[in-house]
Amino acid sequence: MQIAKRLRAPAAAKTIKGGEIITRILAAEGIKHVFGIIDGTYFGMYSTFGAHGIELITPRHETCAVHMAGAYARLKGELGVCMASNGPGVANALPGVAVEEAEGNRVLLITSCRRAGISYPERGGTFQYFPQVDVIGAMAKFSVAVPTVDRLAELTRKAIRESFTGRPGVVHLDVPESIMNTAVDVDPSWFREPGTSHLVSAPSPSSQQISEAAKLLLRASKPMIHAGSGVLHAGAWDELNAVAELLDAPITTSWGARAVLDERSDHALPMMYTAAVKKARCEADMALVVGSRLGETDFWGKAPYWATPAKQQVIQVDLEPAAIGNNRPVALGVQADVKVFLQLLADELGRRFQPERKARKRWLARLTKARNQRRAKLDEHLQSTSMPMHPAHVAGTCQDVFGDNAVLVVDGGNTSIWGHFYHQVRTPNTVLGTAKMGMLGAGVSQAVAAKVARPNSPVVCIIGDGAMAFHQQEVETAVRNNLQVVWVVLCDKQWGMVKINQQFALKPVKTLAKKAIGQNLSPEETINTDLHEIEFDVLGRAMGAHGERVADPTGLNAAIKRAVASGKPAVIHVDVDPVAHLWAPELKTFKDMHAEPAGK
Repeated sequence: MQIAKRLRAPAAAKTIKGGEIITRILAAEGIKHVFGIIDGTYFGMYSTFGAHGIELITPRHETCAVHMAGAYARLKGELGVCMASNGPGVANALPGVAVEEAEGNRVLLITSCRRAGISYPERGGTFQYFPQVDVIGAMAKFSVAVPTVDRLAELTRKAIRESFTGRPGVVHLDVPESIMNTAVDVDPSWFREPGTSHLVSAPSPSSQQISEAAKLLLRASKPMIHAGSGVLHAGAWDELNAVAELLDAPITTSWGARAVLDERSDHALPMMYTAAVKKARCEADMALVVGSRLGETDFWGKAPYWATPAKQQVIQVDLEPAAIGNNRPVALGVQADVKVFLQLLADELGRRFQPERKARKRWLARLTKARNQRRAKLDEHLQSTSMPMHPAHVAGTCQDVFGDNAVLVVDGGNTSIWGHFYHQVRTPNTVLGTAKMGMLGAGVSQAVAAKVARPNSPVVCIIGDGAMAFHQQEVETAVRNNLQVVWVVLCDKQWGMVKINQQFALKPVKTLAKKAIGQNLSPEETINTDLHEIEFDVLGRAMGAHGERVADPTGLNAAIKRAVASGKPAVIHVDVDPVAHLWAPELKTFKDMHAEPAGK
């Protein structure tokens, strides 16, 4: 009701800055946080945030503002909003736009541009100008320039509407500083009640589609489910699990959907158990694909990593119709919200007669056994007591301290592999990363936004020393905003994922011989892969955070607990064995992913 009152308030004749039009629309949409760096070009907007219940979180770099908005959107299931000022500020935001669009996070980027009349088209030589809408339009889902103040409300609503249409992504609103900061007489028609500008109900499948899907799945002898990040965006983990239980079906995921379900479930085949995942995909005669495009990290849905279309039918459900049947032919394609689809499917399966499922249960048990055997093999690394420590110790120790509801942010090359392989998801939607883009450094600011989105949950970022150095300045952002994030930085002073590939390319025989005696090739035998040390614990303290350094695996638990007890953001510098760190699990599998599968 308070939002509605704010919307009706402008009906009286009143003068406001143009930027407040945007603020009022954001407030009506329920936006509570905006991420961005202040600048005079949009003072007329952000100076009105406080009066409308919006808090501005200011990072140290515009790329980080976009990453923060994306992480916030992913964890809250809402629109994430960020801003950047004309010219260099917008240029700084571009890497974030590329990543958040690729990851499919629902982000609204509001930018300022030079005053109306000297841009769109630009005169030539305009200060702090480049064609922002053209550039972002080629990268994002939607990008528009606002030509006049009387169209500002309309185009703001259009950008928000586009963000809620189809697959989530980045939408962009570019507003001249003259419109942002000039006083205007309020037109009551600019403002509307919440929910009147875009769809508020999710697209539903038809009853015929639900009936057909249930028939196909019940008729299959070995049905499986493959979940993409659309399941996370829809918050459909409970419905996903219900369908799996009704079908006795295994669940695999795309990398971006790692956190869709409790991985202790017998139905879960997490991405790191690659042999068991491949076995399920190749043996299943029916695959229910929900919220996934079957992209490259899914091997495009092709053999030999999946059964061929002749042996395996596919039901594909997605908000975005262009994704359906694109990389794999489908027996049934459904454009719908996956949460709605899965709920209706579970209801339909529950009503129908279930055939004997002993064979399915035996198949599922074999897959679970293969998963558990691989887990036991991986856990052999935990017996290592070497100093510096084996990287396998880090993720599990973090989970022991922070608990199952903590948000884990994973960032880096080999560090991300060690982090994923030794963390077990027990609470859905608690893992963040950039699975599609693999953007180094994004995790530093994602962790800050995670704490804004979930202030009552612990947040830990496991990150490599190379990745941390991209955006280490955001530790100060956490300190300034009293956001207790713990960054655990795995330090091996090398670009590990690149180095191991170089070693095999340059000296494969010597590389294997060196591994046997616990050594790497010397810096002279690789190309620019070795780094000097950054003392991240010292850097953290210099920014006002708690800082510690640890190399002994038996001391890591206590170090993390001291960081938590400090009550401050913290940076823990963890010295890891550089040879062990280099040989991350399943490196060949990830390398093979980049080759086109031989099957069709």
